[in-house]
Amino acid sequence: MKSYLNVILIFTFCVINLMLKAQQITPISQSVNVSIRGMSIVNEQVAWVSGTKGSVGLTIDGGLSWKWQQVKGFEKSDFRGIEAFSEKEAVIIGSGTPAVILKTLDGGKNWAVKFNITDTTYFLDAIAFSDKNHGFILGDPINGKFLMLETLNAGEDWLPVKNAPDALKGEAAFAASGTCLRVSKNIGVVTGGSVSRLLISPVKNIKWAAIKLPLTNGSPSMGAFSLSGTEKPMIVVGGNYAKDTITDSVAYVISKSKKAQQGLFPVKGPAGYQSCVEHIKGAIYISTGTSGSNITTDGGKTWTKFDDVSYNVCRKSTNGKLILFAGDRGRIGLFKF
Repeated sequence: MKSYLNVILIFTFCVINLMLKAQQITPISQSVNVSIRGMSIVNEQVAWVSGTKGSVGLTIDGGLSWKWQQVKGFEKSDFRGIEAFSEKEAVIIGSGTPAVILKTLDGGKNWAVKFNITDTTYFLDAIAFSDKNHGFILGDPINGKFLMLETLNAGEDWLPVKNAPDALKGEAAFAASGTCLRVSKNIGVVTGGSVSRLLISPVKNIKWAAIKLPLTNGSPSMGAFSLSGTEKPMIVVGGNYAKDTITDSVAYVISKSKKAQQGLFPVKGPAGYQSCVEHIKGAIYISTGTSGSNITTDGGKTWTKFDDVSYNVCRKSTNGKLILFAGDRGRIGLFKF
């Protein structure tokens, strides 16, 4: 009986190992030379990306081909976040100065300005919606509080959240992949800089709880960069983008346990700094960053690197199997699992 179990275990290990080795990102050739950090996948066919030089890309064939544009009047903007609802409707945010929010209803032919401020203290990091009408935008702290804007009408109007989360001295969020903010029934924010924290609140009746994360922190290039979602188990990834091959404290799992100790470090973590993590299904998650891309099939306990190419963001369609990666120099990749 014991030898039979050993055979089963060895066979299972070999199957999983072969499956992991089979994973690969297929590059999709692009003619643009921009840094992409914003991504929103609507369904199996439709996805949007956004980035530097006022650039926005749209695919309607599952990532195989892309239509690119520079948003007129915002050619110098860095659109680090995007939320799309169809091939016609999307909202983009411009990080830096001016801080802008734009919306299109005709596939990017025209963009309407919904928010525009030249105050240099405003820096928009990420955008996420709980449903088509209700969305949030996260920005870096101003006067001891994270900037947080809210819409109740699909991005037509944006107003400050009155009880935005408090920020500690030297704490900030990273506009690295648009996933430092996640929204479902809860709002989740991960931070870095002087400290790494998870800030979480219900969408309704906002009241913030803070969980200190033991990830690398202490300088502006360190901390938590991305959150997989707002329901446990939650996986947080990050590290130090200035030294992206360092593997110390780049991933952390917040488990379902109700015990005081609710988190754990992986037995084997991602191979270096990661700017984005995405839940695929069950216990399977993928992550990516300038150090390459990694996958876990056991809920974050062990990670395997499967690609060496630098990417900034990876996202999966919530209503399908389409998974895309994007990064600098217009790099876009298609991932099949």
